[in-house]
Amino acid sequence: MRKDDEKNLTIKDIARLCKVSISTVSRAINNDPTINRKTRDRILQIVRQYHYIPNNSARNLRMTDSNTIALLVKGIGNPFFQEMITCIEKCLRKGSYSFLFHSLREEEDTVAAAAQLVKERRLKGIIFLGGRMSYPEEELKQVPVPTVLCSVAVEEEAGLGKAASVTIDDEKETYRAISYLIRRGHRRIALIAGHEADTTVARLRRIGYCRALEEAGIPYDSALVGFADPGAEGYTEACGYETARRLIQSKADFSAIFAISDRMALGVYKAIYDAGKSIPKDYSVMGFDGIESVRYIIPPLTTLKQPTEPMARAAVDLLFRQIKGERVCERQLFTASLLEADSVTDRDGSAADREYEHNS
Repeated sequence: MRKDDEKNLTIKDIARLCKVSISTVSRAINNDPTINRKTRDRILQIVRQYHYIPNNSARNLRMTDSNTIALLVKGIGNPFFQEMITCIEKCLRKGSYSFLFHSLREEEDTVAAAAQLVKERRLKGIIFLGGRMSYPEEELKQVPVPTVLCSVAVEEEAGLGKAASVTIDDEKETYRAISYLIRRGHRRIALIAGHEADTTVARLRRIGYCRALEEAGIPYDSALVGFADPGAEGYTEACGYETARRLIQSKADFSAIFAISDRMALGVYKAIYDAGKSIPKDYSVMGFDGIESVRYIIPPLTTLKQPTEPMARAAVDLLFRQIKGERVCERQLFTASLLEADSVTDRDGSAADREYEHNS
């Protein structure tokens, strides 16, 4: 690796050099005790070799540089977030800012962790990626630097207030996805819906599902909505598998399944195959996120792709504007694109209208 490349080394480069995932690199540099010792030592050797300081693994170093921006990530295992992390890091480095990466466990208090980082390190700003907040305007008052929320779920009744944010329009995009399935002739559409108690992303996607059915004159059937077990981790392959397995075993009549995340859709695939059924002959399947891996399963998954790079650039731009002194309270909503593949077919040979606004 050339010297010039070493200066721009990203967490993705570390993962490639070590032949591990980005999440494994994060766990190693955050001293996660569950990681294999040899793997951790190999990763940290590369980190030291290339002088890469991505997070508070260097907390004992005195930091004199005040041109540092932190990225706090909750949900490092999500492939969609891994793509966005790389984009955000490149944008920050291009703007001549140092990059501090900090991964949070699901149970950690996001704002408390951010406030502590500000005390430990001289930060110019923070981008929050993933997780959720109940009352962001009030919570972010504890963080005395510019902040941007990127794909952070917010309780509907609380609202974003004056917080700057970048996100997808979850309700609208799910409405469009279900409308697409309806145009393909499907009227009995099952929903892999996540946790019933989720009042943020999963709730918005359920609203979009219901609105699309209602406008098409299709009655809502609770038997077609599969919720995750209360104690299960949401948005995972295991969650999708178990939820779809119960729906199939219930003998409910449906021809298509919409999973509210691609990872859950991967679990749906296995549940269908384990039941001796096939895709799309017996069930059409559609997901949400557009992670790269769904292009390589059989059949490739029809999904809604979130615009990773534009969202990452927008988050960084909002933060830069605040750092320059602007009062930024914008909520930027992005539109997904439909990636049509072989997992969805027309129902009963119907000549369905397949028009779809890919990039509207």
